[in-house]
Amino acid sequence: MELAADLGYLGPITLKWIGNTISGPQDIQSTATGDVDFGQAFNGAIIKLIAAGSPIKSVVGSYGIDKDIFGGFYVLDGSPITSPRDLFGKKIGMNTLGAHYEAILDEYLKQGGLSQDEIKKVIPTVVPPVNTEQSLREKQIDVAVLSGILRDKALTRGGIHQIFSDYDLFGPFTAGSYVLREDFIKKNPTTTRQFVEGVGKAIEWSRTTPRDQVIARFKDIIAKRDRKEDATAIQYFKGYGVAGKGGLIEDADFTRWTDWLKANGQLKKDVAPAELFTNAFNPFRAGS
Repeated sequence: MELAADLGYLGPITLKWIGNTISGPQDIQSTATGDVDFGQAFNGAIIKLIAAGSPIKSVVGSYGIDKDIFGGFYVLDGSPITSPRDLFGKKIGMNTLGAHYEAILDEYLKQGGLSQDEIKKVIPTVVPPVNTEQSLREKQIDVAVLSGILRDKALTRGGIHQIFSDYDLFGPFTAGSYVLREDFIKKNPTTTRQFVEGVGKAIEWSRTTPRDQVIARFKDIIAKRDRKEDATAIQYFKGYGVAGKGGLIEDADFTRWTDWLKANGQLKKDVAPAELFTNAFNPFRAGS
């Protein structure tokens, strides 16, 4: 989002930073309650919140998975864990529960032939992303979910290897979206359109611009916002992984998660894709 603003794609929209959250579900809950105007999360988390009655809607893809941008499940070299059944009784460190990585873990176990009762023997454990690598190396957890910059930094230090990833299971797909409240969309259609268009253009800019220029832009953004951040990690940035052009969303970006949610008792009723997202404000859709 800050990239879109820095590129001038948000037009008159200005961003006001009020703080960080550590998970997508917390982010979109803050949107639903009106604490912030927009949020982003794993699409499965968005399904749950909308099914529970929250008046939000996905308007543009925010992150995804491809061959370069994925979440991997890592163990220490020498670990006896090589297959789904080896995970019985093991702690799997991830940023939050009930979201993207728990869904991926359950799908891996399911594809490995485990029953729902057997899946319950595996222990997803919340670990802040910045602490996940250290927790694995100190053997506080048995498996670490690592992605993006944190994964690449961990791999440069060595001593760990991947057992599976979300890309292994599903190939490329859009995994998360930006959401707005329904009342915000209704009252501010022009702002909504500018928001969606800006995000979409920024996604495409990051795809088509040489990587060194993208990284240089991010370093400049980090320096200008002056939050006392370490910008060295940005050198590992490889993209957003959004599958749809300009952040366009497909039915499958949501429907792939409904069976998982139902099996876990987290979804009590069917929710139609039209209730979950809209591409109406995206200029990259066909016929725009």
